[in-house]
Amino acid sequence: MSTDTTASVSTHILDTSIGRPAEGVAITLAARSGSDAQWVALGGSATDADGRCKDLPALPEETTHVRLDFETEAYFAKKQAEAQQDAPRVRDSGAFFPEVAITFAVKPGEHYHVPLLLNPFGYSVYRGS
Repeated sequence: MSTDTTASVSTHILDTSIGRPAEGVAITLAARSGSDAQWVALGGSATDADGRCKDLPALPEETTHVRLDFETEAYFAKKQAEAQQDAPRVRDSGAFFPEVAITFAVKPGEHYHVPLLLNPFGYSVYRGS
């Protein structure tokens, strides 16, 4: 939850290749206070069955930049294994992007919802509500 002196962040992932939420994707949250400051890892979580990550750590006061790191390789490896089990002739698609790092600027008192639309060969993000 954001306060007057901090921002807050939430995210979710939709796997657009199957039109469903991406469950079990590990996400790490990092923050810094200023363009020249060092990144500080704050912790992380993983997406639930609805593709949401509801328990990301709170941002420290004075945070100006946030980075969300999505570990997509393990998610796609699991999906590939499931596809191979259902249809052994499915071609190996793997994950072209083994991880996705999204960096954005924040202002105190605002909430930032940053959805990730993901498929094995591309992704897009936007500031949601």
